[in-house]
Amino acid sequence: MLQPSRHLALLLLTLLAVVISACAPDRPTTKKATLLNVSYDPTRALYRELHAAFADHWRATHNQSLEINQSHGGSGKQARSVIDGLEADIVSLALAPDINVLHTKANLLPADWQSRLPHNSAPYTSTIVLVVRDGNPKSIHDWDDLTRPDIKVITPDPKTSGGARWNYLAAWGYALRAFDNNADRARTFLAALYANVPILDTGARSAANTFVRRGMGDVLIAWENEAHVILEEFGSTKFEIITPSLSILAEPPVAVVDTVVDRRGTRDIAEAFLHYLYTPAAQEIIAKHHFRPRDSDIAAHHAADFPSIPLLTIEDFGDWDRVHKEHFADDALFDQIMTARR
Repeated sequence: MLQPSRHLALLLLTLLAVVISACAPDRPTTKKATLLNVSYDPTRALYRELHAAFADHWRATHNQSLEINQSHGGSGKQARSVIDGLEADIVSLALAPDINVLHTKANLLPADWQSRLPHNSAPYTSTIVLVVRDGNPKSIHDWDDLTRPDIKVITPDPKTSGGARWNYLAAWGYALRAFDNNADRARTFLAALYANVPILDTGARSAANTFVRRGMGDVLIAWENEAHVILEEFGSTKFEIITPSLSILAEPPVAVVDTVVDRRGTRDIAEAFLHYLYTPAAQEIIAKHHFRPRDSDIAAHHAADFPSIPLLTIEDFGDWDRVHKEHFADDALFDQIMTARR
């Protein structure tokens, strides 16, 4: 049996250990973290792999489990969902104006959000191509074929889909080049093209499903990566990719949603993920999913996968404010074209 004095000494040592433990600095938490990435239609597989790769990286470097959930839809529709309360830690949308509205309409992030990451916060690029059925039965080779009266064109609605705006601008830019910058003739060209569109889906993926699964249309105007996904899933014996003579450089941007990450305490992880997108490991995944990587070495390594094609940029049309005002605002050119065809 312990002597009273020894018993008291052990009790005091135990109490001292408890006090020291309570006063010690907190260890880094290992509680599982979660993020929500709200993205546009054709990025499902891309971000599924990027999320998993980054979660492995985060666990290895921070001893913390991480789950990144994802939401997809038409880019403009996704932006409105975030404004209406969808708690996105990260947005990865089809074009800059869809992130700009998070500032102008709801002050969810600062006006200079694009300056926080390289390449105006666009870690990869893409372009717009045409997808036709096997054998190209309607002999579709360029944008002008899409205005023929015997052609049915599948493309989503520019009012809800960022990809659809890139589609529209690629066709508009082709028409301006073809008609020596004659805006009236370019408008007639676009009117003829959209007269051939039987249905305007809300997003790029739903438009692809209309063309591929429902069998509607002779040609799909699509993101380059989406076109490759169609061939991979359904086979090159059913569909072909047509690279037009001129297209557009699409630059889908990413951003942290400041008010959400600060409220949820996820800023460090969200920012780390966006920086990770520029790393060689992430850029390889980007190339694997048929998006064009920013890393010059990785882009060179995959050059054979991405046809060289003259690409317009948004600057060829002024800037996004001008483009929106002239083409996509209420009662602007797109609305005028669609009203006239009814």
